[in-house]
Parts: sequence; structure tokens; C-alpha cells
Amino acid sequence: MSNFGPNPGAPRAGRPPTLPTPPTGMTIARYATYAEAQRAVDFLSDNAFPVQFVTIVGTDLRMVERVTGRLTYGRVALGGIASGAYFGLFVGLLLLIFSGSNDFSLFFAVIIGAGFGMLFGVISYAFTRGRRDFTSASQIVASEYQVLCAEHHARSAMEVLGRLASAGGPRSLTAATGPAPTQPAGEFGPPPGHPRYAPPPAAAPEPPVSAMPSGSGYGPPPGSPGYAPPVAAPPPVDTPVPSPPPVEGLTYGEVMEARRRERQELKRQEAERLDRERGEGERLERGRQEGAGLEPGEPGGIGGAGGTGGAGGTGAPGGAPQDGPA
Repeated sequence: MSNFGPNPGAPRAGRPPTLPTPPTGMTIARYATYAEAQRAVDFLSDNAFPVQFVTIVGTDLRMVERVTGRLTYGRVALGGIASGAYFGLFVGLLLLIFSGSNDFSLFFAVIIGAGFGMLFGVISYAFTRGRRDFTSASQIVASEYQVLCAEHHARSAMEVLGRLASAGGPRSLTAATGPAPTQPAGEFGPPPGHPRYAPPPAAAPEPPVSAMPSGSGYGPPPGSPGYAPPVAAPPPVDTPVPSPPPVEGLTYGEVMEARRRERQELKRQEAERLDRERGEGERLERGRQEGAGLEPGEPGGIGGAGGTGGAGGTGAPGGAPQDGPA
């Protein structure tokens, strides 16, 4: 397929576009209801106007749900009976035509269909548990309908619609019935003179020549009548720099110093505990030696050779002799 062919989504005369595209053309009439807009386009068609260049556009779309009545079990049952009877009649006719049996009765098919339709309708309504006890119909309506036409046919279309209004037909909400308003092609909205017409916003004013900086490549050159010297920039204002808020809590160095002191305190307490245990052991040993009559450092005591006790009695060899046979 060539990429240089016509755009498949572009609208053509008498053929709607295949892709969603905004409406184009000039607003030739505005109506409050769709019936009036439809009557206007039908009048254009009756007067041999090329209506393929006309578009009806609804603005300010709203979804309207109109409540049609109250929904009860009786109304649901009647609706189920009617729909089931139609379905039973259809199935009965098919069986009667294609089966070729004369024993089959349409009356029983209608009765069976009506019974099942009523049963299904009542069960479905019971499942709603009373959350929607009404019937309604929904529609998408617009607050206003605009009739657009191609720019080269707008004048003749407005003349035809003028004859429709003079003949007692629907009148456009716009007061203009002469030539087409000067509105750019491709846009739609209220034409000039309509109560809802809003003029386009004014362009932003350009800065004065005197405010343009010199030497920037634009503006009058120095010495010309419109030249103005550049405005000096105001001196900078020394604003005091706010001091940072105080840091709450300990710093990293303080935390490490506290941990080091804690370790030293634990080591000191451990050394004191060992000294106390060593002193207690020495005092107990001295008490045992004094009770045994030994001097510290003698043989048989703590620090003496041989330990406590020896051959021939209590104590080391060379201790007090024991009584015995000579």
C-alpha cells in the first residue's frame, strides 16, 4: 500500500469519516431541540440543497434517565408471562413446522413458555432485594443543537432556512439570517451578534521599546529617537543567612568515646573481681595452715615441697615421727 494516497480517515462529501474527527464548517443555525434541527435539515433536502455538506452537532451532552413507573412482583410476573409466551409461541411454531407431528399443540407451548418466563422474572427480581423498585428509560440529550455547513455553501443554506422560518417553521436561536458570519472554517460556536457570543481574547501587549536591553540584537540602536539607555539593575540586598538549627543528640565522636569508656569500666570491674577472688583464696589457705600448725613456706604447706601429707603420716617426709614399734 502506498503512503502517498489519500488519508483513509479524511471525511468526504456524502460519506462519514472512518476515524473520529471533530466537526467542521460554519454555524448556520442553532436550535433548542433535535426535532427542530432535523426539520431544518429535511427542509434543506426538500429544496434540493446538497445536504452532504451539513452536520448536526449537539453541545453540552447530558445523560437523562426518565422514570416510567414503579416495579412490583405483580408487574414483574406479568412481564415475564408476556415474554415467555412469545418465546413459547416461537418455539412451538418451529417444532410444528419441522417435526411434522399433528399431536403437538401450540397452546401448551405458549403455556409452558409463559410459566417459565414468569418464574425467571420473579426470581431475578427477588435477587435485587428491593434496590431498584422502578423502571426507567435512559437518553443522551444536548442542551443545544447546531447546524454546520461547509463554508462555500453556507450563504445559500442560510437563505433556505430563512424561508423556512418565514413559512412558520422552527426559528434559529441566532438573529442573523443574511450571509454567513465571518467565522473561520473548521470552528463552530455562536456567531457574532448572538447573546452567547464571546469575542476572541486580545493578544498580549508587546513590551515597550525602552524596556528592551541594549546590545541584545533587537530594539532601536543608540542615538535613535526611540533609544533608551538600559536600566541599571538594583543593588543586591544582603539578606542574613539563617543559622542552622542546633543538632540534638550525641555526635558520632561522642558516641564512640562513651563506648570506649564503658569498655574500660568493664575491664576495671573485672580486674577488681579477680583481685577479690584471689585475696579470698589466700586468706582461706592461711587459715588452713594455721589450723594444721604449719608455717607458710614449710614442706607440706602451701609453697613447701611435697604438699600436705607424706610417707608415714600426715605431712611431708622429715615431719614429726609417729609412734610405732622400734
